[in-house]
Amino acid sequence: MSEIIAFNGYSDGDVDTNFTNLRTLNEIADERFSRRQTIVGGLKASATAFLGTSVLAACSGDEVIGAPTALVNAGTDATISAGRLVTIAPTVANSGTFTVTQVAGPAVTLSGTGANRTFFAPGVAAPTTLTFRVNANNQIDDVNITVNPAELGFASVARTVADKVTVPAGHNVTVLTKLGDPILPGVPAFQNNGTDTNYAGRIGDHGDALYYYGLSAAGMRDDNSSIRGLIVQNHENLSVRYLHPNGPTSTNGVRPAAEAIKEIEAHGVSVTEVQDTGNRNWVVINNSALNRRITPNTPMQINGPARGSDFFKTVASPDGTTCRGTINNCANGYAEWGTNLTCEENWAGYFRRDNSGAGADTANRTARELTSLRRYGVNSTSGNYGWSTVSTTDPIYRRWDARAGTGAPTTDYRNEPNTFGWVVEIDPFNPASTPRKRTALGRFAHEGAWAGNLIEGQPVAFYMGCDSRREYFYKYVSNANWTEADRNRSDRLAVGDKYLDSGTLYVARFNADGTGSWLPLVFGQVPTRPAVGTEPAYVFESQADILVNTRLAADAVGATPMDRPEWTAVNPANGEVYLTLTNNNAALRPVTGTDAANPRHYVEPVGTGSTSGNPNGHIIRIRETNDRVSATTFRWDIYLFGADSTDANAANVNLSGLTAENDFSSPDGLWFARPQNPSGVGRPLLWIQTDDGAFTDRCNCMMLAALPGRVGDGGSKTITNTAANGATSTQTTLVGAAATSASLRRFLVGPLECEITGVDTTPDGRTVFVGIQHPGEDATDPNAPTSNWPANQNAAAPGVRPRSSVVAVTRQDGGIIGL
Repeated sequence: MSEIIAFNGYSDGDVDTNFTNLRTLNEIADERFSRRQTIVGGLKASATAFLGTSVLAACSGDEVIGAPTALVNAGTDATISAGRLVTIAPTVANSGTFTVTQVAGPAVTLSGTGANRTFFAPGVAAPTTLTFRVNANNQIDDVNITVNPAELGFASVARTVADKVTVPAGHNVTVLTKLGDPILPGVPAFQNNGTDTNYAGRIGDHGDALYYYGLSAAGMRDDNSSIRGLIVQNHENLSVRYLHPNGPTSTNGVRPAAEAIKEIEAHGVSVTEVQDTGNRNWVVINNSALNRRITPNTPMQINGPARGSDFFKTVASPDGTTCRGTINNCANGYAEWGTNLTCEENWAGYFRRDNSGAGADTANRTARELTSLRRYGVNSTSGNYGWSTVSTTDPIYRRWDARAGTGAPTTDYRNEPNTFGWVVEIDPFNPASTPRKRTALGRFAHEGAWAGNLIEGQPVAFYMGCDSRREYFYKYVSNANWTEADRNRSDRLAVGDKYLDSGTLYVARFNADGTGSWLPLVFGQVPTRPAVGTEPAYVFESQADILVNTRLAADAVGATPMDRPEWTAVNPANGEVYLTLTNNNAALRPVTGTDAANPRHYVEPVGTGSTSGNPNGHIIRIRETNDRVSATTFRWDIYLFGADSTDANAANVNLSGLTAENDFSSPDGLWFARPQNPSGVGRPLLWIQTDDGAFTDRCNCMMLAALPGRVGDGGSKTITNTAANGATSTQTTLVGAAATSASLRRFLVGPLECEITGVDTTPDGRTVFVGIQHPGEDATDPNAPTSNWPANQNAAAPGVRPRSSVVAVTRQDGGIIGL
C-alpha cells in the first residue's frame, strides 16, 4: 500500500468517521515532498510515522520552553486509519537514548529498540487518540496519534478469467497444502497422474472451510501464535476423474475396490501443521506429529439427546452410540475452547436406496421412515460413486447400501444415513481423540456452525444454515451459561459436552416488517407436520425424532424457506449475524413466490443464454433483541444483493449499487476477521467468497473484502420482479446501505472453474489463508484438464492436472491484510 485513502467526507451509511483537520499523508504527497524533505526539511522537523515506507506526518515538533536547544522532540501529531503501521522516530539531542511509553488510548504493542518504535494502529469504531511519551534523560515530550476506523487498503482486483490466483498489487501468493500432498509417515510423494493411493495419509480433495489453530514453540495450543499453527480443512467432495489414470471405471456396474477406497479416503478433514520460516514465508510440515486425516472410515462417537436411539442402530452399532466417519464436509465452526466444528452437508446422495420401481426400498419400511428418507433425498439408485457395489460383505463398502433387509435394523445399514448430517466436533490438538457428533444441533445439510459472541454468564449460541434451496436458518442455544474458565481447559471435548449436548434448537421465521422470531424445535411444542401432496402427515414421537428429522420439524412450525442458506458469520464488534443465501431457481422461487427476506425474481443473462429466479443470491443479517444470543426475536435486513453490474437493472436487481470493482454472484463463504488484530475490532472486516455459475462468463469465482454497517442502515424498498415469460409482481423488502468502493472491493479471483471457499488469518492478521476448490472441474478427460492450477501459478504448466489447494496471501510490506 503506497498511499492512504482519506476518510474525510466518506460515508457508507454510518456516521462520519474523521472529525479531525490534521494534516494527512495525502496532503503531504500532494505537495510532492520527498521522504528526506519531509523528515529533515526544516529546523523543526522531528518525527515521522509510516505506513510501510509512506510518510504520514513530519513537521513542527514541540520545543522545550526555556531551553536553547530541544533535548527531545517526540514529533508532530498525526492521523492514520486502523490497522496501518505507525513509526515514531523522535529527535533526541546528541543521538541520546530514549524510551517511548503509551500514556493514553487503547493499548498497543510497541516494537523496536533503535531509533524508531512501531505499532499497528488498533481497531476503533470512532476517531480515537493514542498518546505516546518520549523520555530522554528525564526530558519528556508527547505525541498524539489519532486513529480513524478501518479503511480498505488495496486496489480492487479487476474481473478476470485467468487460470491463476489473482490478488492486488503489493501482495504475494504462496501455495501451501495441495490435493495428494503426503502428511503422514511412509506416504510417498504425489505423482498427480491418477496412480496415487493411500489418501488416508494425504491432503484430501475439494478443500473447503478451514481454520488456523496457533501452536507454541513446544507444539501446544497457543491462540496468539502467528508463526506456527495447524490448518484444519474440510474435504467436501471429489473431482473424481483426476483421481484415476483415465477417470473412474466399473465392470458390469461394479466399482473396483482400489478406486473406491481412494475416493472414500479423499473425503473428510485434514489437520496439517504449517510454519512461518521468517517474514511470512509459510511451509507445510509434512512429518508433524500433529498431522491427522479424518475420513469416512474414522471411528466417531454419537453425543447428545439422540444418542442410543433406535434411529442410529445398525449392524455395526447395535446400541446406536457410535458410527464411522464424516463426509461432504463443507462449512465449519470454531469453538472458543479450542475445538473445530466440521459440518456434514450434502451427504444423502452417497447412499444407495431405490425409491421407486421394481427394486424400491419400501417393503420393510414404515410410512414414517419413507417420509423422512424422501424429505432428506436419500433416494439414489446407486449412490454418488457406486461404492456399495464393491462388496456385499466388507463394511467399508456395504454401509453405503441403505436398503432395508427383512431382518431387524441391527442386521443391515438401513439407518446408516441417520448417522450423517450432523455437526462434528474435533480436537485438533489431540490426534488420538475421537470426534463427536453433536445431535443437539440437529440433522440437515449443515453449512457452518458459527458461535455468537460469548458473554460470561450467558448461554452459548451457534448459527447454522441448511444448504439447499427453500431450506432454513437455525440457531442452537446451550442450557449452560458461558464460563471464561472453560476457554483454556485441556479437556476440550468435555467442554463441548457441557455446551453442545444440552440446549434448545430453533429455526427462523422472517416477517415482512423486518422483525423475526426463533421457533423452538422442542418435543411437545412442535405440531404434526401436515400431509404434503402424496406425503402423509408426520407425527413426532420424541426429541430424538425432532433432532434426526429437523427439516420435518422446521416444516411443521412454519419456518421461512430461504434461497439456499449457507455460511454464517458473527460480527465480533456487535454480535450481528450474517447468512449467505447463495441463489435460487425459477421453479423454487417463482415470480409469484417471493417474500421480504427472499425478494427477487429476475432474468440473468449468462453467456449466450439466461437463467432466472434469484441466480446471484444475497446476504441477510439479523440483530438479536437486546443483543442477547438467547433472544427469541430479532430484526433483519438484507446487507448485500449479488448482481452483474453490467446487465442488472439498477432499480430492481442491483439493489446494492454494485459496480465492476465489487460486483459478485452466489455468495457462499463468509467470515469476519479475528478480534485479535485491528481488522477484527471497531469496524471489523468481512470476507465474502463465491461459488457461482451465473457470473463466470465475466469473472471466475472470487473473494471480496467488506466493511459492513449495521442492521437498519438502509431502508424499505419496493421492487418489480419479472419472469422469463414477462409476468411481473412487486415485492417490498429491507435493503441495507448501498455498497461503495470504500466499503466493498474484490480482493482475490481464483483460477478457472474453481470455487473460493475457506478463509482465516493468523492471529496478527498479516497472512490470510484461502481455499481454492475444484479448479478445472468441468473437464471430461483427466488427460486434457481445463485448468493447470496450481502448477501454473507462476509459469505455464500445460497438461498438468489441477489440484484443490490452500494459498497463503501476504503483503509485501508486512502489513495487515485488507487494511
